[in-house]
Amino acid sequence: MGKAAAARKLASAAVYGGGGLSVLGASLYGVLRLEAQAARRTIGNAEGDPPDPTGWYGRGRPGPAIKVALLGDSSAAGYGVHRVEETPGARLASGVAELADRRVHLRAFAVVGARSSDLATQLGRALPTNPDVAVILIGANDVTHRVLPTASVRHLSEAVRRLHDAGVAVLVGTCPDLGTIEPIMPPLRQVARLWSRRLAAAQTIAVLEEGGRTVSLGSILGPEFAAAPAVLFGPDRFHPSASGYRSLAQVLLPSTLAVLGLTPDDEVEPEAYRGEGVLPITTAAVQAVDVPGTELGGTEVGGSRRGVRGLWVELRHRRRHPDTEGEAPEETEQEAALDEVEG
Repeated sequence: MGKAAAARKLASAAVYGGGGLSVLGASLYGVLRLEAQAARRTIGNAEGDPPDPTGWYGRGRPGPAIKVALLGDSSAAGYGVHRVEETPGARLASGVAELADRRVHLRAFAVVGARSSDLATQLGRALPTNPDVAVILIGANDVTHRVLPTASVRHLSEAVRRLHDAGVAVLVGTCPDLGTIEPIMPPLRQVARLWSRRLAAAQTIAVLEEGGRTVSLGSILGPEFAAAPAVLFGPDRFHPSASGYRSLAQVLLPSTLAVLGLTPDDEVEPEAYRGEGVLPITTAAVQAVDVPGTELGGTEVGGSRRGVRGLWVELRHRRRHPDTEGEAPEETEQEAALDEVEG
């Protein structure tokens, strides 16, 4: 197949057949969208914009700073929390600074309500900052707004290509499992689950084909959320709570370090006893959707990136690090340096 053709094929299957999605006609999906909107109106949303985590992290740590760009939707922005320390951006940047022992500068470009088609605008702002790594969380709003997977995947693929061509490492947290969102009632909840999982698999293939890396985020709205919805969902029962965003950051952190080349020495090679190894791209993508927290990245077998079944992919289950508390960012490097001297 040509570049990203496998992703388009899988995305098309999500709409037209396979796995039960062939029953999802336009009228039924319209009902799903209306029901989700009605649930939001009934329950209410968190008030105000989320705090902006843009700034400097790792006070007292050496440079040069690791520059992180955070793009995507409300899950990246931290919608629903009121303290900047609780946002996924602040938790991620704090964790990278601590574990890498480096200063980190995070710029947040994520927008509440964003879809994959909005990534181009966010990239227009992010690329001039010359980030070392871009972390992207996108897809949930594509599902709830009836965006065809083919279109979603195309926009994400283009974004990853632009970043890769600019020399920016890319980590994409794929679409979470929307089947645990309480306001969406069965049987439409099951439809949303299947749709979002298929989109996540298609996103995975597209990102890997463009040279990026992925980590599955089913756990963000999956088993952990289903087991403790009162703790891990925010007041609107649609977005994560502060505890939920902590779980999100814990999933993203080890993969962010890996894409930056900062993997611990004892985690460089896959470990078979942990279910890690090298697989063809489509097989790996399907497995990643089934096992939340699975990281995938392109690799070589016998000096070749591709086999008869497509791109070779390394599947990893990164060890989660002990929880690191999010810190409030310093607005400028000079301010951070001044605080170090005064401290």
